[in-house]
Amino acid sequence: RDLRMSWYKKLGLADERLQLREHESAELAHYSQGTADIEYAFPFMPAGEFGELEGVAHRGDFDLRSHMEGKLDPATNPFEVEKDEHGKPKWRGSGKDLSYRDDLTNERFTPHVIEPSAGADRATLAFICEAYTEDQAPDEKGKMQSRIVMRFHPKLAPIKAAVFPLVKKDGMPEVAQEIYAALKQKFNAFYDEKGAVGRRYRRQDEAGTPYCITVDGQTLVDQTVTIRDRDTLEQWRVKVDDCVAEVDQRIAIATMS
Repeated sequence: RDLRMSWYKKLGLADERLQLREHESAELAHYSQGTADIEYAFPFMPAGEFGELEGVAHRGDFDLRSHMEGKLDPATNPFEVEKDEHGKPKWRGSGKDLSYRDDLTNERFTPHVIEPSAGADRATLAFICEAYTEDQAPDEKGKMQSRIVMRFHPKLAPIKAAVFPLVKKDGMPEVAQEIYAALKQKFNAFYDEKGAVGRRYRRQDEAGTPYCITVDGQTLVDQTVTIRDRDTLEQWRVKVDDCVAEVDQRIAIATMS
């Protein structure tokens, strides 16, 4: 369960909006030796309330014993095989030995089952809620403007990079198309040449695209392009041939952090 909680945090859910709730004994299923829910404070819920993202159940050896021996009687403690009026298993198991022998201690035991049960739609909704942000960013004239940005973790962003020619002439669209084609070999990418570049940035901010690549006049001189970071608005130049590696490396670094 700690690993599952860590997974949500690494992909961007804020620690203060997550909690691990242990089930009370009255909530536990008959097979469970312990169950915990990973819960998220969705913004549309009343303050202090959390919604379930995932349950993680410790099912003990109930599943493998049932497979081997036959259906276990949930009314017995410890569990025994449910028997008919003749004292024989009511539902026969496979008879296959699913136990495990420890090579070091020579101990033999039946492995326990840990069952994570996550809702893909709930997690998706949580990541969308977490990503939605309204802030201020300068437009193409340097004037601060309100913007909507989806701060998806780069690994979750539907589009990893967008490519823009600054203008639709002087060979810039052709270079941009080459970069776009190279990116498409590895990532979901987007090409946009419509409107002012500031407006194109805003469109990609709203889509959650972490990196925008702009081909400009400098590109035609030294074969470098500008890459812009969605969240920090930092811009830096890289060689045209290094665009794919640059985006790939930055996604990898974000995944490890």
